[in-house]
Amino acid sequence: MLQNIHLMPTWLIELEKILDSYSGEAGGGSGDFRLFLSAEPSTGIPIGILDRSIKLTNEPPAGLKANMKRAWTYFTKEEIEDKDPKIKSILFALCFFHSTLIERRRFGPKGWNMSYPFNTGDLRDSYLVMNRYMEQNQGGKVPFNDLIYIFGEIMYGGHIVDDWDRRLCNSYLLNIMFEQLFDELELFPYIEGKGISFKVPGQNPYEKYIEHIETSLKQETPLAYGLHPNAEIGFRTDQCKTLFNTLQELMPKETSNHEKGADIKSSNELAADLIK
Repeated sequence: MLQNIHLMPTWLIELEKILDSYSGEAGGGSGDFRLFLSAEPSTGIPIGILDRSIKLTNEPPAGLKANMKRAWTYFTKEEIEDKDPKIKSILFALCFFHSTLIERRRFGPKGWNMSYPFNTGDLRDSYLVMNRYMEQNQGGKVPFNDLIYIFGEIMYGGHIVDDWDRRLCNSYLLNIMFEQLFDELELFPYIEGKGISFKVPGQNPYEKYIEHIETSLKQETPLAYGLHPNAEIGFRTDQCKTLFNTLQELMPKETSNHEKGADIKSSNELAADLIK
């Protein structure tokens, strides 16, 4: 038996009771019974359900290059290989926009004022709408203003509740969604004289776009998001604090002398093992 449920945390306590009745002697649940649950991260999921579950997570990769590759390869070669060159260029810029929104979150207050659930579904739906627009305007002028509104106010903007965050989202779109997009547009903002570049490639086969991502995105830099290079310092500092706080929490607490004698390593011994 298969079920795909969008979790409602307030109902999960009842679900746990139902599962208990299936697993009890009176219930006699079938050995072939399987229950599949899907959920966004939540603290409302009962511990009992988590303990008896095999948990899988699907997190976006770290880094602009990894996010760009994931976004572009989400679309199959058969799906976009024979599309109009303009559609390919807009999709490539849309993938960059999607990756930028996701990756800029790591800079905390220097990025978004809160964490928004941008996801691949937003990218997919934006592409479908864009593709429909382009098919209806074959040979005509690309409706960039309409696309900016759909992407920035509806698809991605539908998640945004802060006016300044909405302005940031639209600023990215205004920087890439205009006619120069079809003439190898520079996607990185404010990088004149910085020695880095990432442009929309010309008309290419599907694999060439992936190769362009691999060869052009040589380093991770806050400049890709329009931030000062020093923004990396704060991000890395917070990353180190999180890492060492996690290591500290994983270390065993101080125990009594009797427990220490029972072949339990002290904190100093565990630290020494980690250094080795």
